[in-house]
Parts: sequence; C-alpha cells; structure tokens
Amino acid sequence: MFNFPKSICALAVAALMSPLSSLAAPDVQESDFWRQEVDAGNLPAAADRIPEVPLMVDLAARDRTPGVQGGTLNTMITRSKDIRQMVVYGYARLVGYDTNYELRPDLLMSFENEDNRRFTLNLRPGHRWSDGSPFTSADFEYWWNDVANNALLSPTGPPDFLRIEGEFPRVSFPDPQTVIYEWDNPNPNFLQSLAQARPPFIFRPSEFLKKYHADYADPEQLAFEVDDARVKSWAALHNRRDNMYKFDNHELPTLQPWMNSTSGKKIRHMFVRNPYYHRIDKNGVQLPYIDVVEMEIVSGGLVAAKSNAGEADLQARGLGFRDIAILRKGEADGGNYETYLWGTGTASQIAIYPNLNVNDDTWRAVLRDVRVRRALSLAINRDSINKALYFKLAKPGAMSVLESSPFFDADLRAAWASWDPEMANSLLDEAGLTEKDKYGIRKLPDGRPMEFVIETAGERQEVENALQIITDDWRDVGVKLIMRPLDRDILRNRVFSGTSMASVWFGWDNGLPQSYTSPSYLAPTDQVFLAWPKWGQFYQTGGEAGETPDLPEAQRLMELFHNWEIATSDAERTAAWEEMLKIHSEQVYGIGILAGAPQPVVVNKNLRNVPTKGIWAWEPGAHFGVHRPDEFFFEGGDG
Repeated sequence: MFNFPKSICALAVAALMSPLSSLAAPDVQESDFWRQEVDAGNLPAAADRIPEVPLMVDLAARDRTPGVQGGTLNTMITRSKDIRQMVVYGYARLVGYDTNYELRPDLLMSFENEDNRRFTLNLRPGHRWSDGSPFTSADFEYWWNDVANNALLSPTGPPDFLRIEGEFPRVSFPDPQTVIYEWDNPNPNFLQSLAQARPPFIFRPSEFLKKYHADYADPEQLAFEVDDARVKSWAALHNRRDNMYKFDNHELPTLQPWMNSTSGKKIRHMFVRNPYYHRIDKNGVQLPYIDVVEMEIVSGGLVAAKSNAGEADLQARGLGFRDIAILRKGEADGGNYETYLWGTGTASQIAIYPNLNVNDDTWRAVLRDVRVRRALSLAINRDSINKALYFKLAKPGAMSVLESSPFFDADLRAAWASWDPEMANSLLDEAGLTEKDKYGIRKLPDGRPMEFVIETAGERQEVENALQIITDDWRDVGVKLIMRPLDRDILRNRVFSGTSMASVWFGWDNGLPQSYTSPSYLAPTDQVFLAWPKWGQFYQTGGEAGETPDLPEAQRLMELFHNWEIATSDAERTAAWEEMLKIHSEQVYGIGILAGAPQPVVVNKNLRNVPTKGIWAWEPGAHFGVHRPDEFFFEGGDG
C-alpha cells in the first residue's frame, strides 16, 4: 500500500478535477517487466514509484476493461524522425483532451483557471521523471528562468502563446507542487496549448539538463562535453540534449508512458514502459499495460502490404482510404487483424493552396485575384473525384469545419465548390485572362501560358489521382495543371521561400473547433498555412522576416484573431470564429476538395480497448493520443 500525505480536502479537489474513479488506494502490483530490477535493488517497488496521488483511470466509464501488463506492440513509421510520434501517441500532457474533447488534468493533479488571467497548476506529490528524479515546480522554474528567458538558448524569448498584448506572464513557484501563470489580459488559449499534439513543454528535467547549462555545470566537465559532442558552445550542446518532442535522446528523462531505449539511427526503435508513469487502474496495475512498443522504419509504399501481412499490431499512419480493399482482403484471407474505419478530423482530405506570396510577380498578382481562386475551385468536379477515389463515402465541398463543430455551416462548405465550368470561365475572363494559345491554354498578362504548377509531397496516391482528374477539369477552362512530386521537407522549404506557386496538403488540422479553440490557424500567424507563408513568417518573427499582410481580408483576419484573444465571453469568441470562417469561404485561400474520407486503422485481433469508432485527428487529439494507447492491452498480456 502507499500513503496520501495530502489532506482529504486536497484529494477531493483532485478527484473533482481528474478522472479518478475512487478515493481508495488499491494495492499496487509490481510489473513483471521491472521485477528483476526491483529485486536487484536497482529500482524502487511500484508502490514507491508512482505519485502519491496517481491518476486512477476510469475505464468502465468508457466501456473499457481493466487490462494486464505485457507484450510488444509493433507499428511502422516511414521516416526516422517520426519516432516523435511516441510523444504524440503517448499523449502525457499537463492537461489533455478526453474523448469528448474536454480538457482534463493529466500530469497535473488539478488546475484552477481564474478568468483566463491566472492559472494555478497543481502537481502530483511524489511524481517522478523516468529516471527517478522528482518532477516538481523546480522543473518549470528551470525552463522559465534558464531556458525560455536565456538569450543563448532561446534567442526569440518565450514562445508566442505566452505573449498577450505584447506582455509575457508573471510566473511564480510558491512551493514544489505549485506553479502560477498570471497575465493582466486574458489568455484563453493557454490550457489548450498545453494539450496540443506537439505541446510547448513549459517544463524540463532540470536535474538532467543542468549538467549542460553554463550556470550550473562544472566548467571543465562542460567544456569536455562540448568538445566531445563536436558542437560550438554549451548552448548548442544543451539544445541538442533538450529534445523532448523529437524523442531521439534515450538519456533524456520523460514523463511519457514509454521511454526511448534505442540510441542512434536504427531501422527498429524500441520504447519500453516508463517505470514512474503516473497512471494506474482500479486494480492497482500501473499503466501502460503494454511493455514495449517497437517502431519499424519502412518505405511509405510498404505500410499497407506489411500491415496486410500481419506485421503491425496498431497502424493508421501511412494508410489511406485506397488501402482499405487490400486490408479487407487480408482479413478475409485469415489475417490476425481487423480494420476499423475511423472518421478524420482534418477540415479537408485534400486541399490546394495557391501561394499568395510566390516570388513570381506575375503569378503573385494572378493568384491574389479572388476571381481566379474561385474559378479554379468551381472548375473542379468534386463528385467525380469522390466517386473515383472514395466510392462516394467522402463529402465534397470547400474547406471548412466539420459537422461536429458548432461552427459548421452547410453554406460555407458549398461556397464556390459546385462544379460550374461556365462560371469558372466567366470569372477567369473577368480577371483579364482572356487570351489563349493555340492549345486553348490561357495566357498570363506577360504572355506566358497559364501553366499552374502544383507541388506535392508525393506521399499519398490519392492526391496524385485527384490532381489527374483536376488536370482535365482545369484544361476545360484553359488552365494547364502541372504536378510536381517532391520530398515533404523540400516542398515546405520551397513554399516557405516563395519558390512554389502552389502546393497540395490536407486542410486545417483542426476541423472540430469549439469556441475555446484558438483561431490562430485561420489568420496569417504561421508559415505552415501554405497559402501565405511569408505573412506567417512576418508574424512569427515580429517583423524581422517575411512580409506584412497587405490584403484587407488578411488584415481583418488578424484583427478578428486579436478580438478572440481579448474576448471575455464565449459569445465574443464565437462571433470572431464565424466571421473568420466566412472570410475564408469567400476568399478561397485553400481550395478544399472533399472531407470526411474514412481512415483505416489496423488492429491486432488480440489487442483490447481500441475503439472501433474514433476520430483520427492531429488537432485536437494527437491521432491515437486522445484514445489513450496506454490503456490498450493484449489479451493474456502477450503481443
């Protein structure tokens, strides 16, 4: 048994704020995986490893069953750097979304929100990092004072989500279990930011990282470490060691359910259970149930085939709608898996982004004409794409939010999204693109043929297939589409630099926004919205790079985003959202094709607690994360 040193009052607060199923502490069972280390005296017993107030998961409330520890879960990724998906899937956050997309404490025991201006974060007493060092307010203090506000480690200062009306918060650390963030103006996005698929990590394992910080480390030892790592400075070394999201430093302590146990670049990466993880079930079994996750790096084209061959216990990444047929066939042929069809949370399955910041002055002027963007959208036969690629299971339409969002408006999905070549031709004529060459291709104002180059990441066959259909559609209105597949990183760099005139990607990651969701991705605040990369750079760098938004609608989006930030009521935030969505529907910054195509999820037949119906979304939800893979288990404990 273990003790609760906190008062009954404090425990009651924790019970109200987190999904604890009972105030009674169960006997904590020792893990077979770590038993040998415990018996050898290298590791404390399980009852001494978990926090004094653990998070007791309420499985019954979600129709799940208590599991057993053990087994190895096999999954695949297509790039070595995607081992960071273990941070995404693990989804251990200070606060996180539940399956109803409501925020709940996770790593935190509780939190208090006072008018979105003062946030008190209450840590779990006795919580420890994966190496056994205490997880306390000192880790938050180290990040705030010694990382975020250290000019060598963070040249631009703390992250932007903490800057409200130009001011950073007052941050205090009253005791080891308490952290307080305070602003004079509301910061309604603070908690939501902490729950992101890629969280900001406002804490660090201070005991570990102080060894690489000039203010704490022994100078001679630090100089040796810098030289040994072949970097230029202690700051470069610290930043290399401090990679909580990349998850590629097996020495860096973590709070995730599994920790990296593989050093260097490998074809297979192993992640083993965190002995100090903070969650247990009602039977006193420490999560995660699964002992080991093994990630194999494979070619993207092999994910479906290897899943079909039974080489994945849980797989969605790298699979698309086109793979359902082969996966279903594998099931019918006696495969050891089932294929679940989940919904998708992106605003559009496929979206084309004309680059309003393209370096080519002629193309820039053409693409900034809203009549051209509307014409390109109207010229697309979305029903044909839906029938050919998705067996009519997707929902054709412009890029907008999905039905489960309170902001969904059928008129916005339909705006400029019907197949109307006649109107498309008329709009292109109105835009002055009336001259054509002998092949019927319109001419740009400088006389060049209107050859519209769309660059893709070359990762999804459905994208290439859709663009082939659109090629014929656009030729009918005098536009020649040229498709150029590239590596994902090269594609993004070309877009960010203004070299690319257009690209194709998913729609907004979060197609399920609520009033509390920041609409920052609807305003030019980030270069990753591929229609205005340089406007995003301008905002991200405080004007030191990029270009200032110079179209009135984009400027209005920034005003509305600011209105949302300073709003004091849901009604004000809703009003900002609705006007921003309307601007996007009218301006067609991203040409959405269709949404809602089912996402196949391959699940080993012996794997339990995986929902048969779910949402596959980056934001909100962190793909598998919101469904809590630490609660998945193999029947009998064997993978």
